[in-house]
Amino acid sequence: MGTKLEILNDEFQHVHKYNPIEHIKTRIKTPESIVKKLRRYGYEISIENMVKYINDIAGVRLICSFTSDIYRLAEMIGNQSDLKVLSIKDYIKNPKESGYKSYHMLVSVPIFLSDSVVDTKVEIQIRTIAMDFWASLEHKIYYKFEGDAPDYISRDLRECAEMVSTLDEKMLSLNEAIQECLEKQEELNMSTRTKESNREDQRVLQGLD
Repeated sequence: MGTKLEILNDEFQHVHKYNPIEHIKTRIKTPESIVKKLRRYGYEISIENMVKYINDIAGVRLICSFTSDIYRLAEMIGNQSDLKVLSIKDYIKNPKESGYKSYHMLVSVPIFLSDSVVDTKVEIQIRTIAMDFWASLEHKIYYKFEGDAPDYISRDLRECAEMVSTLDEKMLSLNEAIQECLEKQEELNMSTRTKESNREDQRVLQGLD
């Protein structure tokens, strides 16, 4: 899956001269973590229940520069013919109560074995650098408190999440302004080159006369 995403990123760079993915993180859930999650859900420990109820055994996290990249990447992934999108959770438009923001896709990817093909579920998380920064720190803080952090810390984290959202909005707006300036500059350069070419053509024609 990671290789597929790297190819998509390279293709986007070739076509649009821009890399939407800053970096890619992949991980496989440990057996201990799988067992803990099954017990938390109240299921018996078995391979069948692991496949049926654990959706994030394999995970991929895509880190982008801007929120617009997130939806562009989600569309590109959804258009891949060899994977199936099982579900989508948009925590950007609908943040968690904690302030957490990210775009989650659960996809099914075929894994080709020597004698069979196994459809494997992979959770893809797509978020900006700022969202990833907040989520990483939030995870570490709640891990230290074993999920029971004091109210004031939860409140401060939500306030920080709002700051992160404001930062993402400002950076996206700034990037759009820069792109607009570059496009205007390119149009001006093309206009100047066209005028110079026309003047050169006129001088050539005058020389023929």
